[in-house]
Amino acid sequence: MGATTLGAIVGAAIDGMSGDDGKVDGAIVGAVTANVLKLAVPVAATWAVGWLVLRGLGAAWDRIGNDDVA
Repeated sequence: MGATTLGAIVGAAIDGMSGDDGKVDGAIVGAVTANVLKLAVPVAATWAVGWLVLRGLGAAWDRIGNDDVA
């Protein structure tokens, strides 16, 4: 089951709990949210890994370049 379909099902279920109107608008919001998350989560994860690598490389460079380290 695709992320868009799952997002639509979850959105419809959440919107259906309010009982005010139909479930279609909740399904649309859920599907759009799922598609946004499909893009945002990998971008955020890539940024975080890159940041950690740069921090590690900077610390390693400082440790190698510092002659006072025992």
